[in-house]
Amino acid sequence: MSVAKIRSGLQSRKEGLPAEAFAIVGDPDDPDSWRLPHHTRAIFRALKGRLDDERTVDWQRMAAAVASLSPGGYRGRRVEATPEQILAAARHLASHYQKAGREVPSTLADLLEHS
Repeated sequence: MSVAKIRSGLQSRKEGLPAEAFAIVGDPDDPDSWRLPHHTRAIFRALKGRLDDERTVDWQRMAAAVASLSPGGYRGRRVEATPEQILAAARHLASHYQKAGREVPSTLADLLEHS
């Protein structure tokens, strides 16, 4: 098997995670454009259909992801993204809270309300 063929079969990763583990994916082929990781590595099993992807949500990382969308940001830094990407990420993260029967954080609710 050629090196090129092996590389073409490898999935890009950031922090050991695939693009599907991030709320913002600017370019699927450029991990540097991926923002707001919020799944565990179990996402790989979910992508193969062996596990419900909702069971792979990393609730410890969700708070940071949500805060990063707020105007004040996480640790004073807002995620670098377009307004459209921020809104799409807010919808995505809010859906995880709703599917888990958890209260949607006010940061997400405010973003969605004002869209």
